[in-house]
Amino acid sequence: MDSRNWLYDVFPSFSGEDVRITFLSHFLKELDRKLINVFKDNEIERSHSIAPALEMAIRTSRIAVVVFSPKYASSSWCLDELVEIVRCKEELGQLVLPIFYGLDPSHVRKQTGKFGEGFAKTCKVKTKAVKIRWQQALTVVANLLGYHSQNFNNEAKMIEVIVNDLLGKLNFTPSKDFEECVGIEDHIAEMSFLLDLESEEVRMVGIWGPSGIGKTTIARALFSRLSRRFQCSVFTDRRFISKIMEGYRGANPDDYNMKLSLQRHFLSEILGTRHTQIDHLGAVENRLKHQKVLIFIDDLDDQVVLDALAGQAHWFGSGSRIIVVTKDRHFLRAHGIDHIYEVCLPSEDRALEILCRSAFRKNSPREGFEKLAVEVTRHAGSLPLGLTVLGSTLRGRDKAYWMDMLSTLQNGVGEKIEKTLKISYDGLDREEDKVIYRHIACLFNGEKIPYIKLLLEDRNLGVHVGIENLVDKSLIYIRSDTVEMHSLLQKIGRKIVREQSIDEPGNREFLVDSDDICDVLSENSGTKKVLGISLDMEKIHDELQVHECAFKRMSNLRFLKFYTFGKEDRLRLHESFDYLPSKLRLLCWDKYPMRCMPSKFCPQNLVILEMNNSNLENLWEGVSPLGHLKKIDLWGSKNLKEIPDLSKATSLEKLDLKGCSSLVELPSSISKLNKLTELNMPACTNLETLPTGMNLESLNRLNLKGCTRLRTFPDISRNISELILDETSITEIPSNLHLENLTMFSLEGIKSEKLWERVQPLAPLMTMLSPSLTILSLSDIPSLVELPSSFQNLHRLTNLSITRCKNLEILPTDINLPSLIRLIFSGCLRLRSFPDISRNVLDLILSQTGIEEIPWWVEDFSRLKYLFMESCPKLKYVSISTLRNLEMVDFSYCGALTGAGMIGYPRGEAMRADNIEIELLVPEDASSSLPDNFVPRVKFRLINCFDLDLEALLQQQSVFEQLILSCEEMSSYFTHKATGASTSLTVPLLQSSLSRQIFRLRACTVVVFDPIPTLGSVCVYIKVNCRFKDEHGNYFESAYHQENITAYKKGSHMFIFNYCFPLNEENSHLAKLNCDHVDIQLQFPSNVPCKLNEWGIRLMEDFSSLENQLSSLSNDEHNIATETEDGDECEVQGCFSFANLFFAICQW
Repeated sequence: MDSRNWLYDVFPSFSGEDVRITFLSHFLKELDRKLINVFKDNEIERSHSIAPALEMAIRTSRIAVVVFSPKYASSSWCLDELVEIVRCKEELGQLVLPIFYGLDPSHVRKQTGKFGEGFAKTCKVKTKAVKIRWQQALTVVANLLGYHSQNFNNEAKMIEVIVNDLLGKLNFTPSKDFEECVGIEDHIAEMSFLLDLESEEVRMVGIWGPSGIGKTTIARALFSRLSRRFQCSVFTDRRFISKIMEGYRGANPDDYNMKLSLQRHFLSEILGTRHTQIDHLGAVENRLKHQKVLIFIDDLDDQVVLDALAGQAHWFGSGSRIIVVTKDRHFLRAHGIDHIYEVCLPSEDRALEILCRSAFRKNSPREGFEKLAVEVTRHAGSLPLGLTVLGSTLRGRDKAYWMDMLSTLQNGVGEKIEKTLKISYDGLDREEDKVIYRHIACLFNGEKIPYIKLLLEDRNLGVHVGIENLVDKSLIYIRSDTVEMHSLLQKIGRKIVREQSIDEPGNREFLVDSDDICDVLSENSGTKKVLGISLDMEKIHDELQVHECAFKRMSNLRFLKFYTFGKEDRLRLHESFDYLPSKLRLLCWDKYPMRCMPSKFCPQNLVILEMNNSNLENLWEGVSPLGHLKKIDLWGSKNLKEIPDLSKATSLEKLDLKGCSSLVELPSSISKLNKLTELNMPACTNLETLPTGMNLESLNRLNLKGCTRLRTFPDISRNISELILDETSITEIPSNLHLENLTMFSLEGIKSEKLWERVQPLAPLMTMLSPSLTILSLSDIPSLVELPSSFQNLHRLTNLSITRCKNLEILPTDINLPSLIRLIFSGCLRLRSFPDISRNVLDLILSQTGIEEIPWWVEDFSRLKYLFMESCPKLKYVSISTLRNLEMVDFSYCGALTGAGMIGYPRGEAMRADNIEIELLVPEDASSSLPDNFVPRVKFRLINCFDLDLEALLQQQSVFEQLILSCEEMSSYFTHKATGASTSLTVPLLQSSLSRQIFRLRACTVVVFDPIPTLGSVCVYIKVNCRFKDEHGNYFESAYHQENITAYKKGSHMFIFNYCFPLNEENSHLAKLNCDHVDIQLQFPSNVPCKLNEWGIRLMEDFSSLENQLSSLSNDEHNIATETEDGDECEVQGCFSFANLFFAICQW
């Protein structure tokens, strides 16, 4: 229900003769007790027609309660009231609740029994029109869900149930105190589930989250809505408790008198008495054990206080709810509270809305501030408190002020925000937890838990316990085993470290600021206090010349990270640079400039070595003590010629040499690495051999893709599960190869044809493969004509890819692979058909094959999402009308294709679209409506299918997200058109179009691309912004982002898209729209190799009557406004809703 200003909560409609002194009197008394504002007609004089005052009372009541009794229809007054109630239901969204008291609902619906007799008498002196109006009203209300007195054993219970239902309906409408709180309804919905208010059990629930995330706001909103449901209610917070405890500062935390004082003040609050006297600690239980109470305790982390106020659930009466709000999850668990609501950060869109509500007093940025608002939101880290404080600071400020604020945010946070966030850090009991917090803030935010434990395990910090404590205090959160810290909390942690030595950064624990690091390294001002350095080398302004002795004074340095994602190397080392601290556990140095590691570096404590894209030719000479080393990553070190002796690296688990193109061989010592699990060597183009006897018992992944000179490989681990030999030159597969545990095997693009000389080239391979294999990739097997029937043994296979086997013609017809979900046979030019291998397939790729038609049984692929059959020259017709889960289809360059049966919508069949379960009905024609909440998601590509009947395709009962064709002229299907020179269209709307959950239109553009870059493509990014204007003239925006569309060949392309704008209950302001036009504006840049010829739209809602109206009008009558390239726009009459359609075209 909308948030209009209702004068009354409830309007009761009843027959006084039947119920006034019985049911109604008790009902009204209970409504009064619950503080429900009821209209009472005692002072209105009854007459033959409904009084204006009574009509006004009905129209200004949130809920109409209609008490049908045997004599209700004997009163024309009651029947006139009912007609007005139905009118308000339809026009104003008023809720109507029928109560059938002493009669059956069918008597009302059909006007039978004593009810019908009374109705007939009343109608005798009325016109037929009045009678019909009354009958319709009776039928409408009698068909609503309500209450029947015969279903209750006693009247008191019936009244209690009805009043609670009314409370729920009334409290669904947010109070004005919280109507500005973005996303509050989502939080309340989640909490309602945990509270389970229908249950009679006493339940304690926790609200948990970091400071500033909105816990108190959620609690206050809940209290506002729920308090009237309970006999007693109280909201108490830290300030209330602190005031009571002021006189007990020096007392024992478990002091009896302090607890007694807490309970006394608490009972005074909840019972509404000024001075409650108690003499023992059982008073709370004694006073409240028979009361249904609602208790909120906000911002509490003191177990003694919670035990004193709400020690046990049995202290309170049935149906009571106790909600505790805290930053400490362990505090809740220690009290036995298992129902905990974690308040998470809002989404990016919601965060932006929070900022805009505070800064602009509306849900979207002011014109010209869009990018600034997004940037401020990003730097504020989506924390509601930070967004609100920043928004209020920025309110009414100009762009220059916003830019200054952005600069400030990059360096720190405001004092108010900092003070709030630092509370949790200061409240950590263990000093070790504070140490771990600072490590994460400076070095390990976004890292996996095992990674952090590995690097800190020598410090005796109790990392496992510490991480749990930080999570409980809401200082970090864990997602997919990854530690994540909010950006504002990270800034707080880094500020704590900075304040260890403000003027001398070399005396801090960690160095993370690029300017500070550059000063310390160039001036040799580091000290033994420095434990870690993390430098983003992109932030080095000019060039950093590292002092030759820069690390000698930092003897305790344990973590060194120099990282970059750019191409330019701005860090320089002196030729005499020869020292790194021996305590280093993490050495991560991208683009390391020297040919060898420092001669005096002893890596005895090193755990992780990462030197990506380095200039190294060798790591070090001789044998080094590497007992702690777990990982070596030398990815992209193109000059690396050899790997040193690794015989002492007995703990090494991963060796990554990807792209080390100068590497010729591996050392024989690698055979001693019994803990090595992963050897990654793709694109080692000069690698010729692997050591013999490399039977590594722990190895489970070996990747040799692109090792083009590798002709043989030795016996490897029996435990290997992933083997990738793509683009190698192996000449045979060893007969003694043990592949019984293999789950993934790829043998694509083999350079040597000798491997496939056999008549049945796959036969020996199939005998080696394990039945546990899940992924098999093969390609470029010229002698392969048919697949062996032994494929049926691979019953666990999920991915099968056989590509560029130009002579493959036959697939076995008796294969059933029930686990198969991805099937690829692209580039097999002679393959004309394929059997029913598996009906669980999600991805089916049959591009560049000789297939002539899609087999009928493909329509049973109920889970199929992706179907790619581009460049199939013999394909003539496709029918995919029953494939309900398709997301992308490509039949481009199928020159013989003449027709296509696309997705339809069978009656009564459930289909999932964007996580919404809907029931689909067959539209009667192309303009009929689809279900309100349906969002199309299928993308079709039909480029260069010149014989395809476009008109027939568009008129089908199908809905797609994107359709791409080769076409020079737009179809007449699009009812509103503009040439490329025009940049806006204004289209009339029916008001009913905005009463739906989703507003849809179909857009079309004809674009000519010329030329297409040699090694690139042209990408069209499309974004649609809708601006809706409400009854007060305020604008609200709704955005739908489209994926990019890519053109690979020059020529004329037609892009057709379905746009869906949500007009749902979440956007409550959209319910008040008052629009009669939609204005479509298009922007098209001129600096790209393409030209917009024409564009247009068609409305896709239930607008058949609108389309009929429009078809008889000329463009002038449409009020089509065009905007010239100079920016002049014609004045357009009416009230408008603006939708801006942006085309941004860029070259890849």
